[in-house]
Amino acid sequence: MRPVKLVSDTIDKADVKALVKWLDTPFGIPTPQLTKGPVTPVFEKKFSDWLGTKHSVFVNSGSSAILLGLAALKFGGKLKNDTIIVPDLSWATDVSSPLMLGLNPILIDANDEDLSVDLNRLEWIFKREKPAAFILVSVLGLVPDMDRIVELCEEYDVLLIEDVCESMGSEYKGKKLGTFGCMSFFSLYYGHHISTIEGGMVCTSDEEINDLLLMIRSHGWDRDLSDNTKDTLRSVNRVDDFSAQFAFYLPGLNVRSTDLQAVIGLRQVDKIDKFSAIRNKNFKLYQELLDDEDSLLNIISRAGCFISSFCYPIVSYDRDAIVQRLRDNGVECRPLIAGSMTMSPMWRKFGTGHTNIPVSTMINKYGFYVPNHQGMTEEDVKNIVKLIKG
Repeated sequence: MRPVKLVSDTIDKADVKALVKWLDTPFGIPTPQLTKGPVTPVFEKKFSDWLGTKHSVFVNSGSSAILLGLAALKFGGKLKNDTIIVPDLSWATDVSSPLMLGLNPILIDANDEDLSVDLNRLEWIFKREKPAAFILVSVLGLVPDMDRIVELCEEYDVLLIEDVCESMGSEYKGKKLGTFGCMSFFSLYYGHHISTIEGGMVCTSDEEINDLLLMIRSHGWDRDLSDNTKDTLRSVNRVDDFSAQFAFYLPGLNVRSTDLQAVIGLRQVDKIDKFSAIRNKNFKLYQELLDDEDSLLNIISRAGCFISSFCYPIVSYDRDAIVQRLRDNGVECRPLIAGSMTMSPMWRKFGTGHTNIPVSTMINKYGFYVPNHQGMTEEDVKNIVKLIKG
C-alpha cells in the first residue's frame, strides 16, 4: 500500500500561477498591495456568499479568529457575564482565548455520537452557571444536534458561537454549520478543507458585531467601517478629521491577513464543495467497513445532514498497537483532536472550572484519528481499515 498522510495541500500549480500573475502587475498603478488591501474584501464577500452569512472577516489564523470573535463580544458589551461554556474536547485556543480576555471558561464533557457536548449536561450547566455564551466545536466535520442546541441557547439566553474550523462544508438539514450562531470561526490553514497558507475567518450576519470585528482586527480604529458609521463614531467621540486616522475606539489587535493570501483564497472557495464531496464519500466508506468492535464510539450520521469529514475518529483499547501498525505502513495518525483540555498542562495551571468528563477522558486515553482528504482514493480507505482491524 502507498503511504497516506493526514493532510493534502489544496493549493495547486494553477493557484500558484494565478498568484504569480497577480504579483507580476507592472509597477505604477495599480501595484499589488501585498498586505491587506482591495482583494481582501472581495475574498470575504465570496466566502460569505458560499457560507450564507452577511459578513466574513479575514484574519491570519483560525486561532486569531477565535480570539478576535470573543474580544468583539467582550469589548462590544455583548456578554451578560464572564462565563463561557467550552467543550473539553476542543482546541487550545477555544480555551486559551477566553482566559487571555479575563473570561471564565467552564469545560464540559463530550458525547460519543458526534463528539460535541453531552446535551443533558449542557442544559444542567446552563441552569446552574447561567453563562453568557457557549462555544460549540463541531469536531472533525461531524454534525451536532443543532435543533436541540439552538433551542437550549434560546431558552437560557446564551449566545451560540460556532467553531467550525474542522467542519467547513458540513450541513445540518440543508443549512451549513457556521450559520446557526451569532458568529462562527473557520481555519484556512494548510491541511484544512481549503488553505490560504495561513488564515482564518470570522463570519456573522449581525451588523454591529461585524463592525466590532473590523475595528478590533485592526488596532481598534475605524478605517474598514462604512462612511456613515465612521461619521457617527467620530461625532460621538468628538474626533476631528485630522486626528481620525489614528483614533482608536476599542482595545484592538493586529490580526489582519494579506491580499497575497486573499488572492489564493478566491480560487480556493471554488474547491470547497468538490473537496467536501470526496471527504463525505470517504467518511461513508469508513463507516461501512468498520464494525462496532473496531471503535468504542457510536458515530452517527443524522438524517438530512452532510458530513464534510476532516479525519475519521477511532477510540480503541488497542490504540497503541493499531497506531504502530498504521505508522509502520506509512499511514499518519494523531490523538483525537487535541485530547482533553482538562488534562492539558495549560489548564492545570490556568484553568477556571470544569465538570465531570468521563467520555472526554476515554477519548483522551484511547482515541486517535486516521486520514480523510481530497487526495485519498477508495483503495486508501480500504487499506487503512485493514490495518485498523489488524
